[in-house]
Amino acid sequence: MSRIGKKPVALPDKVKARIDGRKVLVEGPLGKLSYSLPDGINAEVAGTNVNVSVAQGAMDKGALFGTARARINNMVSGVTKEFEKVLEISGVGFKGAVEGNRVTMQLGFSHPVIVDIPAGIKMSFDPKQVVLTIKGIDREAVGNLAAQIKRIKKPEPYKGTGIKYQGEHIIRKAGKTAAGAGASAGGGAAKK
Repeated sequence: MSRIGKKPVALPDKVKARIDGRKVLVEGPLGKLSYSLPDGINAEVAGTNVNVSVAQGAMDKGALFGTARARINNMVSGVTKEFEKVLEISGVGFKGAVEGNRVTMQLGFSHPVIVDIPAGIKMSFDPKQVVLTIKGIDREAVGNLAAQIKRIKKPEPYKGTGIKYQGEHIIRKAGKTAAGAGASAGGGAAKK
């Protein structure tokens, strides 16, 4: 059994939760979220806590026990404080801008890349147009959108250009000139 799944999810003052059949509904100052419980997992609201349990005879569903509790906890956190992912665009001439409900980015392709902003997600660029901030109350939606945008132009290992998470370290490779400089210096000097 999951140790995380056994912990009750505490509800802050302004957050309300209720169970409607197999759905957990959470409402707070920033919005409403819902989550469908997997088969064999039960949830109940007890005072200011939400308790998650495995149904009798469904011990094989223990793998989803901790996941269900974590998803409910993320919903409670999301309706009180938004989740945020920050992406950095690095490269000569690489930049982006938010135009209405779309994000347009220049990433070295022959055409601009246009990404639609889903409902419930806020995106903004810094004044230099190279740092993209993605915010929303649904942690899964924010993370998936950030991963999709990063996948458009992955950071390459030689110059490090592309889209990466803020603070992510890209392991750089030595180029051909750096790798061959030491080997060719001795062999080329002896020829006449």
